[in-house]
Amino acid sequence: GTFDPPHKGHVEIARALTARFSLNRFVFVPANHAPHKKDRTPTESAHRLAMLAAASSEFSNTEISTIELDAPESPYTFETLAKLKSLHPGKVLFFVMGADSWNDIVSWRHWEEVLSTINVIVVTRPDYEISTDHVTDAIRSRIRDVRGAVDVPESSPDSQLIFLTDAVSIQVAASAIRAKIQCGDVSWRSDVGEAVANYIETHQIYK
Repeated sequence: GTFDPPHKGHVEIARALTARFSLNRFVFVPANHAPHKKDRTPTESAHRLAMLAAASSEFSNTEISTIELDAPESPYTFETLAKLKSLHPGKVLFFVMGADSWNDIVSWRHWEEVLSTINVIVVTRPDYEISTDHVTDAIRSRIRDVRGAVDVPESSPDSQLIFLTDAVSIQVAASAIRAKIQCGDVSWRSDVGEAVANYIETHQIYK
């Protein structure tokens, strides 16, 4: 994602999924620009990296990868996933996406490859309908709905399972935070945490 800005929802997703899926570590991969989202230019990457570091600093199992920011051209997700798989042979990897991204997945470049390279975790939201009608039968056969479940089916380095989970129920959106800042609504501070809020104010981001 662009993490523009990173907020409490991102951190809570990392915490909850690490526990639910027994992850050794959770890696944030900030993007230069989501190719399928051309409506706005993201904030300078140095600011987003600094904010992400501040947001995740209290959670020891998180890391930040600059694999996309360091690329000479903005890679598509299917390219990043293939590269990560080649860099970590034999490891069980998961790609995390939100409910909006899942419902829009067919608009992504090589979307079937995105859903077939490594395991995928789709984080659903309360009162938001998740559909599977837009994907192929082959992909649908790999979906595991673990919403409300305590145990999650085991994955392997060669599996490409797609998990639907309700492990996180917090509703925070980066676009809403930016809008609040621009209109002077100070309630945005509670959505990002003190360290990120202080950084945003110090550097006058989103004004």
